[in-house]
Amino acid sequence: MVSDFLLFAAVGFGAQLVDGALGMAYGVVSTTSLLAMGVSPANASASVHAAKVFTGAASALSHVAHKNISWRLLALLAAGGIVGGIAGTYLLTSIDGEKIKPFVVSWLGLMGLVILYRAWKGVRPKPFSWKSPLPLGVVGGFFDAVGGGGWGPVVTSTLLGSGADPRKAIGTTNAAEFFVASAVSAAFLSALLSGHWETEGLRDHLSSVLGLIAGGIVAAPLAGWMTKVLPIRALTWFVGVLVTGLAVWQAAVLFL
Repeated sequence: MVSDFLLFAAVGFGAQLVDGALGMAYGVVSTTSLLAMGVSPANASASVHAAKVFTGAASALSHVAHKNISWRLLALLAAGGIVGGIAGTYLLTSIDGEKIKPFVVSWLGLMGLVILYRAWKGVRPKPFSWKSPLPLGVVGGFFDAVGGGGWGPVVTSTLLGSGADPRKAIGTTNAAEFFVASAVSAAFLSALLSGHWETEGLRDHLSSVLGLIAGGIVAAPLAGWMTKVLPIRALTWFVGVLVTGLAVWQAAVLFL
């Protein structure tokens, strides 16, 4: 139990450091680690989202303190994410979520290439031009719930691909994730209590979830500061490499 806690505290610290600084990867890294231990996709998603409620709150406060938030964008993304997350939870507790992964991987690869192109060309950030980010939040929340991680890769990648300021895109996406994680966790609990979802062994992974929470909370303040001080072009390069790398790695797991 203690060894699992320490291991996942390290995983949570590293994942939150990347997620808080670059706007993605906490769910992907954490869910993958749980799946490697034999946890089912639905149990892994439920566990990671429970951890995200706490790490997301810490990350959101850090980004607010460092003024990395666009409040209008936050409200619209969070509202859409809640709707999409609840829908994704219902689907995941009904069918095999593995069938959705190829679509997420394709989206990751496309967005990674767009971001790398912008970093290479040195395109300057511009105000986010979408009239309503609500549909983006719906899509991001849906894939996040189904895949156990996808909010950041879908939402942050799309915002950066459209030319949004990396600091605002990353900070706002992280802050909105708290609301999405809370809604998804509530939906999992509702599905469990209503009998729609029957799970076994979820309590066996409590120490791992607590480790993810502890490591993520410690890393959150540092991640917010990193987002504020890193050069925009370097930050864009980092995000592009990360997204593309995740896509290649996930594709290798799925198809090889």
